[in-house]
Amino acid sequence: MVSRRQFIASSTAVAGAATIHPTIAAASALEEYPGHDVPAAIRALKPMTADVVPISDDERRLRMEKARRLMVDTGLDAIFIEPGTTMAYFTGVSWGTSERMFALVLPARGEPAFICPAFEEARAREVIRFSNDIRFWQEDENPGALVAQVIRDRGVATGRIGIEQRARFFLADLIRTASPAVEQRIADAVTVGCRMIKSPAELALLQRANEITLAAFKAAFATMKEGMTQDELGANVAAAYQALGVANHRATPQFGVYSAYPHGSREPQQLREGDVVLLDDGITIEGYESDITRTTVYGRPSTRQRQVWALEKKAQQAALDAARVGVPCEAIDAAARKVITDAGFGPGYKVPGLPHRTGHGIGMDGHEAPNLVRGNKMPLAPGMCFSDEPMIAIYGEFGIRLEDCWHMTENGPVTFTPLSPSIEVPV
Repeated sequence: MVSRRQFIASSTAVAGAATIHPTIAAASALEEYPGHDVPAAIRALKPMTADVVPISDDERRLRMEKARRLMVDTGLDAIFIEPGTTMAYFTGVSWGTSERMFALVLPARGEPAFICPAFEEARAREVIRFSNDIRFWQEDENPGALVAQVIRDRGVATGRIGIEQRARFFLADLIRTASPAVEQRIADAVTVGCRMIKSPAELALLQRANEITLAAFKAAFATMKEGMTQDELGANVAAAYQALGVANHRATPQFGVYSAYPHGSREPQQLREGDVVLLDDGITIEGYESDITRTTVYGRPSTRQRQVWALEKKAQQAALDAARVGVPCEAIDAAARKVITDAGFGPGYKVPGLPHRTGHGIGMDGHEAPNLVRGNKMPLAPGMCFSDEPMIAIYGEFGIRLEDCWHMTENGPVTFTPLSPSIEVPV
């Protein structure tokens, strides 16, 4: 549940290289925050990135071949992909978005092609891989014409091109205005069809990202003290990440009544005895995301806090218990939500209760398809990865959320991290 925050790993994180040198990391953990005294629990951390294995070019070639098979199955002649995680997924190419079209055209048959502003040719040739077909356009030209030309050059007279739903409208419109004969369809059956089933290499990166996040949480929780602000605790999380070998990210913990806000509050907060502390964050390792939430209490929990925490843990476990190959995604949400509504919260999305879906897909994006939400009848399949994060939000009082990511196997769900043991021992 961290869509509001930035996943900052490195300038090339989307294509990989999301780690930094362990020696630099350890030093940076102590120097990043002027005037911030890094506690002993963080100084004791050691890098966990030395043996991380990035996605290979051979795996990316297999991804493109799978995409081609799906294009044939769905009647597409090509897919159009603008910069972002899907472009990186297939090619490893990282490129920023702007008002100018830079794009990958992956055809069902033949070599991929890139569409690029002409003045960017030198930089493009530095980063483009898996293709020698790079087509350049001048500032007074419509690059949409080049997209259609790629399809024609692959032997298709008019063509049907798939465009991701997340692609910006003006790009599709450039193609439409330049080549109205090219039929546009949604490409998600291809892109999501590839990306939602993770390979062993992807699962290994997700595993490590979640392990590092949990280690940072454990160290940061040990630094809590009376009167500290949420920014101070967040700085400790960031320092812990760097000591563990990943680039800096500043988390935003929530204290007390603000823990009930699903995406937190910007209001200044200071930690007091009896406050609920909710920490939700994640990192990127070689382009793959983690997403974990832990909730504890600073000091002695009240009976009410213990009861709601236990109910939340029961709901989180119910979601996992419902996960089996072939079960629809919505059944996972229903299982967790039933635990919460049976206890008198809700119903539905009403607060006090669970105001959002039980989980989301995760991979190269912190939130990606498929979602664990009512109405999603997609059956679970081995290799799918999700968050499991039902929440009990009680505005004006506190909120409890426990979140772990998991992947589906033939034998049932497997979490990347151990579930939270108790309200007193969050990690």
